[in-house]
Amino acid sequence: MDLSLAVDAKNLVKVFGKITALDGLDFKVKSGDIFGLIGPNGAGKTTALRIVSTLIVPTSGSVRVYGYDVVRDPEEVRKLVSYLPEEAGAYKNLSGDEYLNFMAKFSSKSKKSIDATVGVAAEISGLGNRLRDKIKTYSKGMKRRLLVARALMTKPKLAVLDEPTSGLDVLHSVHVRETIRHYAEEQGIAVLLSSHNMLEVEYLCEKVALINQGRIIAEGSPEELKAKNEVDNLEKAFAKVVGLA
Repeated sequence: MDLSLAVDAKNLVKVFGKITALDGLDFKVKSGDIFGLIGPNGAGKTTALRIVSTLIVPTSGSVRVYGYDVVRDPEEVRKLVSYLPEEAGAYKNLSGDEYLNFMAKFSSKSKKSIDATVGVAAEISGLGNRLRDKIKTYSKGMKRRLLVARALMTKPKLAVLDEPTSGLDVLHSVHVRETIRHYAEEQGIAVLLSSHNMLEVEYLCEKVALINQGRIIAEGSPEELKAKNEVDNLEKAFAKVVGLA
């Protein structure tokens, strides 16, 4: 096992009926890095993240997470990964605290461990006393902060985050981005995230892969991609690579 690689995806293909969602994807995420898959809606980002998280299996190709194959060793992979879908929900009739306690019980058994995990989540969320309120009273931004906290509270070796700030206003987006960045740096976890917000990924990620129609069309650090394409942001770099600029 190559324990220096959080994710090692090779020639990844996923076909749904007549639609090829992934068409030979190759990428590697090093332990401790924040890696971004960026591109337009329908590019294949979510499909790749769901395969890494063992929710669906590839048509062909392979993915290893810290050396474990996602098809042959899904239970081992799930011990290492926490996944946040773009459209994740929470139980609206529970309070924030009740929801976090409920979710913590899946990974922690003793009361002391559960309390510690929930304490971590409370700090990550930044919701303070609002955690006592029912989730149905939360704004979309507050719900997303709660769900990001749920994804990170177990201190996974790999956090897989699908559009973590989708639909959020500026203030909630800033909180979520800062939380991801701070937590990754402090805990040394790897983060694989997808976004169509290329400016956000430029801020967060050490390395990014530009994906279009199921293929990676360029890869590197944000600075490398901007310099190579002689532009000042990733949106322009993407447009240039796909021939729109």
